[in-house]
Amino acid sequence: MPEKFVGSDGEHELQDTLGTSERAERFYDDQVIDYLNPTMVDFVARMDMAFIATSDSHGECDSSFRAGTPGFLHVIDDRTIAYPEYRGNGVMASLGNLLENPHVGILMIDFVRDLIGLHINGKARMVADSELRDTVTDLPPAERGKTSQVWVVVDVEEAYIHCRKHIPQMVPVARDQREWGTDNVRAKGGDYFGVKAGKGAPAIAEAS
Repeated sequence: MPEKFVGSDGEHELQDTLGTSERAERFYDDQVIDYLNPTMVDFVARMDMAFIATSDSHGECDSSFRAGTPGFLHVIDDRTIAYPEYRGNGVMASLGNLLENPHVGILMIDFVRDLIGLHINGKARMVADSELRDTVTDLPPAERGKTSQVWVVVDVEEAYIHCRKHIPQMVPVARDQREWGTDNVRAKGGDYFGVKAGKGAPAIAEAS
């Protein structure tokens, strides 16, 4: 278990209120570590997707999805991982949050084989691709020929299991031929949710 106090003040307040402190302490003692053990390292290496949680200096949160060839989440050592940030919509929501607040939460889930998840929480910093490759010689190559704009390097503070109880099992299919990294609006999904089309339209009247 990490040397630092595990869990937030809010966690512990609710544990006391709802009578779950003993169960929570067992979980902290049994499952929370501040490094990646060999099984976790192997797990990260075979993941092809992750969910990234960040927040700005005011605590406003953002959750984003990242995916790539297995190994795109690269374990530098048992206390450090890195993942590439490729060209996107230009908003820079996750990276912008990390400029203000370096704390990041990463959730990886195996939906196919073992139906289990891994949480990694830590502090992140941004490093240019060329700079990181100078020091980490086994970084994976550029994804489909696209060089990452920057790598997010995360110092691991907490690593722990996400239980399989409610993880659905999925069947993988062959990768399709969508143009990876495209700026084509239609190929990226267009106005799927009708936001652009609805701009300027009258609001739906409240039910009387």
